[in-house]
Amino acid sequence: MKTRSFGFAIAALVLAFDQLTKWIVTGPLGLRAIGDQIVLLPIFNLTYTENYGISLGLLHASTETARWLLVAMTSAIAVGVAYWIGRETKRIDQLALGMVLGGALGNILDRARLGYVVDFADLHFGTFRPFLVFNVGDAAISIAVVILLLRAFLTRKDGPKETIDHA
Repeated sequence: MKTRSFGFAIAALVLAFDQLTKWIVTGPLGLRAIGDQIVLLPIFNLTYTENYGISLGLLHASTETARWLLVAMTSAIAVGVAYWIGRETKRIDQLALGMVLGGALGNILDRARLGYVVDFADLHFGTFRPFLVFNVGDAAISIAVVILLLRAFLTRKDGPKETIDHA
């Protein structure tokens, strides 16, 4: 995959995995009511919740109008990320942007179909919860942002060479 299709393939994989895990949690595992829970590990549960906002519960969409405005806003961002993928030449950035796009599309699909985003991954250490309950799309977006930030801060950019005028 020499072209930019790599990023779009990653987005499709993240979207598919996000939707598959949500279907498993709400279908075969039967977690359908807020607070339904399955303890998998001492530090990790599957806990069903419905997110009506965006990250950290911001922009809570409590009306149909707010819901569709949130869908429109996040869709516009997704279009921007897709455009960026189409212009990106670095493979690691294509990977990260594909993760962002796939995660965003999974959450947009939930919000459009259901009116909320299904969250279920509950990482905790006793009563300490470093994260809100999240899903595969959220995790992909968070990991991708870390990758993009590390690339931005840790890679050297070759700028224009300064020349010294000996006049």
